[in-house]
Amino acid sequence: MTVTILITRPEPAATRFADQLGARLGDKVVILRAPLMRIDYGGALPDIGGDDVLVFTSRHGVAGFCRLTERRDFTCYAVGDATAEAARRAGLRAISAGGDADALLARIAADGVEGPFLHLRGEHVASDISGGLRQQVRIAKEAVVYRQVDMPLSDQAQALLAKEAPVIVPLMSPRSAQAFFERARGAVAPILVAAISSNAADAVPAGQAQLVEIAQTPDADGVLIVICDLVKRLEGLNPAK
Repeated sequence: MTVTILITRPEPAATRFADQLGARLGDKVVILRAPLMRIDYGGALPDIGGDDVLVFTSRHGVAGFCRLTERRDFTCYAVGDATAEAARRAGLRAISAGGDADALLARIAADGVEGPFLHLRGEHVASDISGGLRQQVRIAKEAVVYRQVDMPLSDQAQALLAKEAPVIVPLMSPRSAQAFFERARGAVAPILVAAISSNAADAVPAGQAQLVEIAQTPDADGVLIVICDLVKRLEGLNPAK
C-alpha cells in the first residue's frame, strides 16, 4: 500500500518538508502539499539599541526582520536549530535553545543575559515569549513582522480526505491543528496525526483523528521520525502481496 502524507504548512516550508520526506521515504509515500496559510511579511520595527537581544521563534520571524532592516549587528536567541541556522545565514549571531518556548526561556535564564529583548514574531503565536521574559524580571518587547493568512483546503486535499485510505497529517502548531480540522470536517479517510508538541496534539478535536503521535523533539526532525514510524505501521497492517 502506498501511504499518503498531507502537508498543510505554508510555503516554502511545505516544499522543504516534502523534500525531506521524499529523501527519507522515497516512493513508499505519496506527498500532497496543501498549505492552509500563507505568510505575508510586513510591519514596523521599534527603535533598537545596540545592546538589544533579538528573539526568534520561527524562520519567518528571521525573514520578516531582515526585510525591515539591513542591520545585522545583533545577537539573537532562536527557539531551535533550524531557526538559528536561518539567523546565521542572514548574518546574525545566533544561539539555539534546541527546543520549544520553555527551552528558549530556560536557556536565556541560564545564560544570565539581561537584555533588553525584542521578540520578532507573527500575528499569531503559540507562546507569550515577551511575557515569559518579563516574569524573569527582564525588559522585553515584541514586534509583529509577518501575518499568517488563512487559506482554504485545496480540492485535491478534499478529494483525498473523501476516500477511505488513511492519511498522515503532520501538524506543527496548535493553530495549524485547529485550522486543519475546521476545514476537514466530514472527512472519511482515517487521519493519523504527527504532532510537533503536546500543545499541537491537544488542539486535535476529540474523535477526529484515528491516532495522534507526539514528536520526541519539538522540531521538523522529530516530526519526520514520527511520520516514518507511522508509515512502517501502515505498511505492517497492509503488507505487499
